[in-house]
Amino acid sequence: MLKNISPIISPELLKILMEMGHGDEIVIGDGNFPAATVAKRLVRADGHGVNELLDAVLALMPLDTYVESPVALMDNGDSDNRPEIWAEYEKTVKKHEGDRKFELVERFDFYERAKKAYAVVATGETAIYANIILKKGVVIN
Repeated sequence: MLKNISPIISPELLKILMEMGHGDEIVIGDGNFPAATVAKRLVRADGHGVNELLDAVLALMPLDTYVESPVALMDNGDSDNRPEIWAEYEKTVKKHEGDRKFELVERFDFYERAKKAYAVVATGETAIYANIILKKGVVIN
């Protein structure tokens, strides 16, 4: 065990976060996301939800400040019925990174973008349209 690192961050996920460079993307997918199909590098986080992993990851990894939207969500195609979990993501991102713009990405475009991501984390999240992409930023001391 290490101090100040959430126990839900596995050694494999910690290694991936360390390997990622500025501009690399990581997908945290819900339980329905075809993670094994699209992932270059797959990390299993069964039994955990997307938002709790988002919170743990953002405690360690900064978001990119050089892009308009360092966070992307899989668009559900219904602007009148946003998935409730998106509000949780907004709170979590704000807690760690302040106000950041979120981008909505059409479902099949999201899959294509996920294929190019550095890694995909497969969770046990049961909410639908709970998939999120994070673009890594630079650590500034």
